[in-house]
Amino acid sequence: MDAMSNIIASNLRKIRRDRKLSLDNVADMTGVSKSMLGQIERGDSSPTVATLCKIASGLHTSLTGLLEDAQRPMKVICKNDLIPFCGNQGRFRLLPYFPYDDNKQFEIFVVELDVNSASESMPREEGVETYMMVFEGKIQLKITDKKFVLEDGCAMRFDANLPHTYKNIGENTAKICQLIYYKK
Repeated sequence: MDAMSNIIASNLRKIRRDRKLSLDNVADMTGVSKSMLGQIERGDSSPTVATLCKIASGLHTSLTGLLEDAQRPMKVICKNDLIPFCGNQGRFRLLPYFPYDDNKQFEIFVVELDVNSASESMPREEGVETYMMVFEGKIQLKITDKKFVLEDGCAMRFDANLPHTYKNIGENTAKICQLIYYKK
């Protein structure tokens, strides 16, 4: 079991036990099969970004809440100290700088998209907002049927309960800083 699978397994198991949910309950809430959830909890399976987003959305928690290592004390956070979560065959990287905290109601992460790669985000629950800023590169952000082109220095806010896709349309790796705000 790799370090990230171990962290995800531990966090999913903790959330499920804290809420007194069975694997069947979580499967019903998330649309992820009971057997897949069991494999994830045992660390036998490394879930895709899409699967983790379905789990986070169904459990009404943040993606970084599943990726955060609870054993690490807060301190200066450097990119090299983070465990990136990769998708799209490594062409998409999510770096959880400030994982979700119930007391703060937000999470901050950096997304890196290689040239010509894309990432589709699952809609979050009603009231969740995304604040993002492109600090390197050029991306196309598609929200439902509307397309926006954002490049270095551009920022945008949108309701995260809408389907949205990020695509790198530039000539270099795109880097995006995102703050996800969860209203209570």
